[in-house]
Amino acid sequence: MANPTGFKEFSRELPSKAAPQERVAHNREFVGTYAEDQLTQQAGRCMDCGIPFCHSGCPLGNIIPEFNDAVREEKWENAYQILSATNNFPEFTGRICPAPCEAACVLSIHSSPVAIEEIEKHIIEIAFAKGYVQPTAPVLKSGKTVAVVGSGPAGLAAAAQLARAGHTVTVFERDDRPGGLLRYGIPDFKLDKWVIDRRIKLLEDDGISFRCGVEIGHDISGAELTATFDAVVLAGGASVPRDLTIPSRELPGIYFAMDYLTQHNRRVSELGIEDDEIWVEGQDVVVIGSGDTGSDCVGTANRQRARSVTQFALMHQPGAERPAHTPWPQEPHIFRSSTSHEEGCQRYWGINTKAFLADEAGQLRALRVSDVTWETDVLGRRIRFEEVPDSDREIPCQRVLLALGFTGPRVTGLLTELGVALDKRGNVRADEQAYRTSSPNVFVAGDMRRGQSLVVWAISEGREAAREVDVFLMGKTALPSKNAVGMFA
Repeated sequence: MANPTGFKEFSRELPSKAAPQERVAHNREFVGTYAEDQLTQQAGRCMDCGIPFCHSGCPLGNIIPEFNDAVREEKWENAYQILSATNNFPEFTGRICPAPCEAACVLSIHSSPVAIEEIEKHIIEIAFAKGYVQPTAPVLKSGKTVAVVGSGPAGLAAAAQLARAGHTVTVFERDDRPGGLLRYGIPDFKLDKWVIDRRIKLLEDDGISFRCGVEIGHDISGAELTATFDAVVLAGGASVPRDLTIPSRELPGIYFAMDYLTQHNRRVSELGIEDDEIWVEGQDVVVIGSGDTGSDCVGTANRQRARSVTQFALMHQPGAERPAHTPWPQEPHIFRSSTSHEEGCQRYWGINTKAFLADEAGQLRALRVSDVTWETDVLGRRIRFEEVPDSDREIPCQRVLLALGFTGPRVTGLLTELGVALDKRGNVRADEQAYRTSSPNVFVAGDMRRGQSLVVWAISEGREAAREVDVFLMGKTALPSKNAVGMFA
């Protein structure tokens, strides 16, 4: 550790953001960058712990103290090499990851953690600016072909690693452009789409082919796919949204969050919209669901100039302090506000939505809700809830966005044709270590295997699945595992 007192000398600082009233007028990213001295100071806060718990907090196993020290010494190429050894897409995780590594930072026990996510983003952007980011696929090919179904973060990571191993990779995407959730699920104000396009161009330079507008199980059969390619990686995500089956669910004005976000992203990118337009200007909007997707809906509704935006959560409001059931170094279950909440949102906790209500013309006019209380165990974990007597009331609204998560992958079509086994949660069942499905040469990664999760987990899954595919095809692999010790192990 070159600066053993850095964490005492410098406090945690984050780059400045545009003011809420300014940024809601557009759909671009609004977070600034560090000055060079700020960046090196923030990296210098890293304690280089004897046991770096940030490694275990990161699903990718990023080698965080080492790249922090390289940044502190302004060794930009070295910092990039260390970071890219474990993370294919730091430009994505540096923008949209909830940073479980920071929750596991030793400094977070008694102070503010190192700003790992921002440092990561700065490393990759400096690397792009300096020309360090180049194609990595070898000229000599293995002669093996692999199909990757789905171009979200898991599929892209798998494709990148397989190309690096020398295989010929084709990525199939049913949407008109690659990126999956990154392109059509995450708003531009969090992830500008030129960031995705820049990476896709690099992957194409690595020899990866993208076939968009092709749905496996519809345009190409599962049997044809497995017969054409030596191996197949399923990375289609968990795309079936969780519904709210309460009275009058059929009323107009009630939408799944992903339909709303996808349409707005297409509008921002000046792409065509085929479905009925979802636009909330001048409307009272209620977002049901308290996760990141719900927060994205809040920010999007504010940019569409909604009259009011309200967000419901069934759970009670978390406290400001780390609870007993999520001790360090686990991700703490604490109260958080996103940048979208800063822009304007009324938040309700402990609310149960009981019915949608219509006016005389059959249009959505309100929700019937009630308050709930939660029974918890000795550690503070929620066990069950019950309604508060006489708490029924109406919340006026004309638009409702359901952000309740996803139940799993779509089973009809590809999965049915391939005959892959499912687990008890409805995800594709696979060997935990080998990522192999019940179909001989078919592998699976990401949300389709583990259920709805984080982008950083999807990248990790894609990398690990690619490693197992390489072993399957070649009998051995030089691709790194996150469980290996050492940068290039």
